[in-house]
Amino acid sequence: MSMPYYVSPEQLIKDKADFARKGISRGRSVVVLGSSAGILLVAENPSKALHKISEIYDRIAFAAVGKYNEFENLRVAGIRFADQRGFAYDRSDVTGRSLANAYAQTLGAVFTEATKPYEVEIVVAELGLDEASDQLYRIGFDGSVADERGFVAMGGSADAVTAALRDSWHAGLDLGASVRLARAALTGDRAEPLTEDQLEVALLARDRPRRTFRRLTGDRLAELLAG
Repeated sequence: MSMPYYVSPEQLIKDKADFARKGISRGRSVVVLGSSAGILLVAENPSKALHKISEIYDRIAFAAVGKYNEFENLRVAGIRFADQRGFAYDRSDVTGRSLANAYAQTLGAVFTEATKPYEVEIVVAELGLDEASDQLYRIGFDGSVADERGFVAMGGSADAVTAALRDSWHAGLDLGASVRLARAALTGDRAEPLTEDQLEVALLARDRPRRTFRRLTGDRLAELLAG
């Protein structure tokens, strides 16, 4: 009679975490950083149809790396959560913190209860009235939440991108300088800088009164990259 196969809870959790990290590390990176113009979201993403960056609500945006179908499900659920909360209570009751907590609960439950964890990492960005009051919440595949300050990088080369941003980012950067810094950090040690066709760029614009999300594309993006 064969012995039943046993895996300790510690080993099971470690295996799940390693599996999720490997999936995330295969994805191209995303950066989110504060600027005087608002919160800038930049992804290395040559696709024009499969977005890594999205509007969630008036002053809230979403960025993700990992498996597209998994973070797309989370994006849609986040929009539904925000719409229902805003309708039932008030638009001002829809906050980045409440959305980050909802995502953390979902990802934490999947990680502990499902056979396969989600291979995703996401950022919820909430625009403040000034740069000091911007909020960046990073939610891991296991439901962990980190309140980031200034900037955050995710994806395959997150450590190198974070180091580049740490060396050059400071509060008060204008929009053009922020876009060029994000591009340089995502390009890394490649011989040629990433072009506008290889980037997905959006801004939560501080000068907009309500729906602050706008995409930066075409001639406008080329102009910002050129300086």
